[in-house]
Amino acid sequence: MSDLQAAFDAAVTASKMLDERPDNQTLLRIYSLFKQATEGDASGKRPGFTDLVGRAKYDAWAGLQGTSAEAAMQAYIDLVGKLKG
Repeated sequence: MSDLQAAFDAAVTASKMLDERPDNQTLLRIYSLFKQATEGDASGKRPGFTDLVGRAKYDAWAGLQGTSAEAAMQAYIDLVGKLKG
């Protein structure tokens, strides 16, 4: 396992144990970076207008189109590190 993957896995664990719940925009950023790092570019149909949460998640993920898995992992690690303080 690469150092980046190990750091990413540690950040994923740390993200579940934050002292305070991040605001919704930060949660969307965490979600989208995780999805981009683990699954690549957004796929599937965009949720309908009645699924506001699903649509926001999809849009946040789609906004990272073309970002490499490595770049998404590093951004995730950096963000969670900043949230841990």
